[in-house]
Amino acid sequence: MQKNMGTLDKIIRLILAIIFIVLYFTNIATGVLGIILLVLAAVFVLTSIVGFCPLYIIFKINTNSKK
Repeated sequence: MQKNMGTLDKIIRLILAIIFIVLYFTNIATGVLGIILLVLAAVFVLTSIVGFCPLYIIFKINTNSKK
């Protein structure tokens, strides 16, 4: 698994994950939307830690500047 995410991409995903988590736990996003945002937050955190996004392979995207 080759890393295909750059630093800026990881930071943006982590910020979005934090926003989604805050929206869920402050009951602004409830029900199905809240659960979807919580799952997306988990995916964003996981992909940021690993540095690999499977969707990037499908769309042939690589934000990692290190080749």
